[in-house]
Amino acid sequence: MKTALTRTLDDIADPDGVFSIVAMDQRNTLRRMFAAVGVEATLADLHRAKADVAAALTPLASGILLDPTIGVPAVRETGALAGTCGLLIAAEPEKRPTWNGEPRAARDPEQNGEWVRELGGTAVKFLIQYRPHRNRTPGEPDLEAEALDVVRQVVADCRTAGIPSVVENLIYALPGEELTARAREDLIVEAAIALDDLQPDLLKLEYPGSVSGCRRLAGALTGPWAVLSAGVPFEEFQQVLTVSCDEGGASGFIAGRSVWKEAVGLDAAGRARFLADTARPRLEACLAAVAGRARSWREAAR
Repeated sequence: MKTALTRTLDDIADPDGVFSIVAMDQRNTLRRMFAAVGVEATLADLHRAKADVAAALTPLASGILLDPTIGVPAVRETGALAGTCGLLIAAEPEKRPTWNGEPRAARDPEQNGEWVRELGGTAVKFLIQYRPHRNRTPGEPDLEAEALDVVRQVVADCRTAGIPSVVENLIYALPGEELTARAREDLIVEAAIALDDLQPDLLKLEYPGSVSGCRRLAGALTGPWAVLSAGVPFEEFQQVLTVSCDEGGASGFIAGRSVWKEAVGLDAAGRARFLADTARPRLEACLAAVAGRARSWREAAR
């Protein structure tokens, strides 16, 4: 039975139906970022970093994406989440299986929509690594079908729980393969089409790399999408935002490292200065880049 309290994408969008979401759900990636600047991060270090980013940026954002084990407790304990900011919670397992070097889809059924609601979330984010048209040799698992089935389960569960599903896809190269720019574009677009057919509330997609790739998305998708930053340099992300909205019909962005990554490893005072003097202006620039360009999710919805 569907829960009576139903959330919508408005809970993570601005009044115009545009997404300006800060991504801070990294766990192992964040540890590696600390290590890259010579810091062996403790759990307390990770908590502080997430809380500081949330406190500095959520007053400007329509939503923030956090992990359930570090990020959510950090903002709860510190009161860092602005009241105007929605909360997406990552529901994919922290450790996921592989098959001969390829990612394999997995879902913990206990990390479902009701679980996210109980944590205070207003939307479920689920990461998948789905590669379309993958050739399978006899005896191998059907990784493509497995991934689609997991997403199908997530979407159905979120509908039952009355909470939006945000599905993120990251394409990947096969072991020993080097993807050309065109091959990468094709995989991003074709994967997005297949996932869109499963009718998640929102797709979080990689930039397909070109104007033509964005136009292909605009012509094929039947639901809204937001572009992720993938840690590219901030200046490059500004161009990504412009093209994604103007040519791809994107409904905004879900951006993380491109906005705040240099804050990692700084002491408390240095991080506060960086977030105030650099990260906040970057987020303001992202907001300006999508203003008047991004398509309202309500217009894009089925």
